[in-house]
Amino acid sequence: MTDPFVITDLPGQLDKLPFEFFREGVDIHHIKTGEPATALLRYAPGAKVPRHRHTGLETILVLEGQQTDERGTIYKGDLAINPEGSIHSVRSETGCIVLIQWERPVEILE
Repeated sequence: MTDPFVITDLPGQLDKLPFEFFREGVDIHHIKTGEPATALLRYAPGAKVPRHRHTGLETILVLEGQQTDERGTIYKGDLAINPEGSIHSVRSETGCIVLIQWERPVEILE
């Protein structure tokens, strides 16, 4: 992608965007593939992502709901940055939608 890309009113578009299966309880809408990759992840209530290691920087912005890992809970409007080498597992008791960017794929540890 060399041209700028804009999604206007992203919060207002969330229910109109096509999502596909990512892992049990989590769907994905790819915005940009490759490295870095950018996507929206939609967690169903109670969904989990297993313990994993970041092989590059990960940035998460919560757009709806809340997401929890070993450090605590982040809420709508919160930004989390997970540096290369960091390890965590993620869950959402209420369900959530996050904007996420990965420098490189994660390594699942479980």
